[in-house]
Amino acid sequence: MKRLAIFLYGVGSYAVFFATFLYAIAFVGNCPLLPRTLDGAPQLPTLQALTIDILLLAAFAVQHSLMARPVFKRWWLGLVPEAAERSTYVLFSSLALILLFSYWQPIGGVLWAVENSVGRGLFYAAFAFGWLLVLYSTFLINHFDLFGLRQVWLQLLGKPYTVLPFKTPALYRIVRHPLYVGWFFAFWATPEMSMTHVLFALMITVYILSAIQLEERDLCEVHPEYEAYRREVPMLIPGFNRRRRAQADDEAAA
Repeated sequence: MKRLAIFLYGVGSYAVFFATFLYAIAFVGNCPLLPRTLDGAPQLPTLQALTIDILLLAAFAVQHSLMARPVFKRWWLGLVPEAAERSTYVLFSSLALILLFSYWQPIGGVLWAVENSVGRGLFYAAFAFGWLLVLYSTFLINHFDLFGLRQVWLQLLGKPYTVLPFKTPALYRIVRHPLYVGWFFAFWATPEMSMTHVLFALMITVYILSAIQLEERDLCEVHPEYEAYRREVPMLIPGFNRRRRAQADDEAAA
């Protein structure tokens, strides 16, 4: 019965995540069917709205990073079953996003607005590409392990969980973090860039760049071969490492 309960908990957590993921696409894409979107009409004074938005983004960033740290996981495992740890992380991350969606406050102002139909189409294509790249990247590294389903399935079968071996499939041979590249497309590609959108995209970008450093440090501890991978494959921009090495070689030769 306990195994089944943990399995159902994991499936439920994944369902909440996937619904949140779909809602996020509509929220960032300003779907008119939603009660509140990223670039909606301002409802509060600018300073008040700005403060609320920063606090919401900070709450998500703290939750998302803190619960991913090994030290926190070791403490957390004293409270939740090991098989449900990842599902709980996924659930809490989804709840943090739901909180953000529910209380987000647009601040108005426009940085750019593309009126040309071709230009708008290109921005929307880049937006869709970003979300598809995010989803595709998760399947390259085992989508079901990343979101806790593999863990609860193995415990339902009575099998021990094993850490997945380090692999660099497809896009991971081009950049180390194609998933984050997808997020950048999803958050920055818009034909109408409001000041609200800039705030959201900029803070998420700063968070991602900071989180990568912590994530890679943890990966080096679990997978020692990651250090060589990090030296050979660029973080986000294809070919960047090679250009940097070539520049260093030129400077050394001079």
